[in-house]
Amino acid sequence: MTNNPPFLAEILPVIIQALEKDAEEVDRSGEFPKTAFSVLQQHGLLHFVLPKASGGSGGDLLASQAIIQAVARGEPSAALILIMQYLNTRRLDDSSNWPDAVRRRVAESVIRDGALINALRVEPELGTPARGGLPATRARRTAEGWRISGEKIYSTGSYGLSWFLVWASSDDADPLVGSYLVPANAPGIHIIDEWDHLGMRGTCSHRVVLDEVLIPLDHAVNVAPWSTPRPGLNEEESLWMAVLLGSLYDAIAHSARDWFIAFLQQRVPANLGAPLASLPRFQELVGRIDTLLFTSQTMLSSAAHGHIASVHAAQIKQVVTENAIRSVQLMVESIGNHALTRHHPLQRHLRNVLCGRIHTPQDDAIFTSVGKSALSAERSKS
Repeated sequence: MTNNPPFLAEILPVIIQALEKDAEEVDRSGEFPKTAFSVLQQHGLLHFVLPKASGGSGGDLLASQAIIQAVARGEPSAALILIMQYLNTRRLDDSSNWPDAVRRRVAESVIRDGALINALRVEPELGTPARGGLPATRARRTAEGWRISGEKIYSTGSYGLSWFLVWASSDDADPLVGSYLVPANAPGIHIIDEWDHLGMRGTCSHRVVLDEVLIPLDHAVNVAPWSTPRPGLNEEESLWMAVLLGSLYDAIAHSARDWFIAFLQQRVPANLGAPLASLPRFQELVGRIDTLLFTSQTMLSSAAHGHIASVHAAQIKQVVTENAIRSVQLMVESIGNHALTRHHPLQRHLRNVLCGRIHTPQDDAIFTSVGKSALSAERSKS
């Protein structure tokens, strides 16, 4: 694992400052954070993890974590979309099972145009594929190519994406299930504006409807027969996802913490005649918060440096997310009604950080898996 490239130390503070100017407006409007991605493209960060073999920078996990933390400190919705960009573009190396011409076309669009790509997987009836099941979205084989029809919900990035990786099944007797690459501007695509979430509102995770959308046959980029075993994320991919998602929600908690520290130092109640920061109960509270965040930072840094085995990736995500949520909740509880007033920074941070629990894998799946492994290990000893 290498150290962060020197240029990141110069540009990341600039990115935080540029993005945080629009954070409240993005939250209010729920519109795609175009300004954020213009800034990220300007600094070459949209192709940062794209493999060097495909013309990208080939950035590693440690540097990617620093970028995600900075973007999330500025505007967290943009950070989540960028995480999906990183998780998908880092797979586009010359060992990918994608057809070479298709891989090169996507990679060039990312470098040249700042094209964004994300997987559209969740469906109204199926839910998340992580829980199993055959997707209802169909890829129908024709003489012209594949015709894709179906609906996807929670499509993070929606309006800002150039490429959809649509999780679908073919109409073969043994369906080809997996990712079908669909240009976002293809005829037959309709986006329904139904994302009106409590937090992470700028992700524009709307419903995407595909009606007989035509794509070339070689755009079935990562599919396999349904009858064959379907591996999930490999250990490296799981670690990337856990560290980057954890860093996003940890960064939100740090933004809240910075505001809270400044508030305690500046707020001087008339009956006290001194800043709230002088009170032992607030000093203890800040100590609790910083201990939670210190724990998270230690885990994330250790994982990014390769010091934690990837088998613990889901546990990292769970602990860091819960520490972030608890930290912000402690701040809100200590301030009371004022913190829950609309447009108050803490209520926005609280709404955003609560979304960390939604990402796959959820707590029940994490704890069940860890518990099964522990019990199985004990049985093998006896």
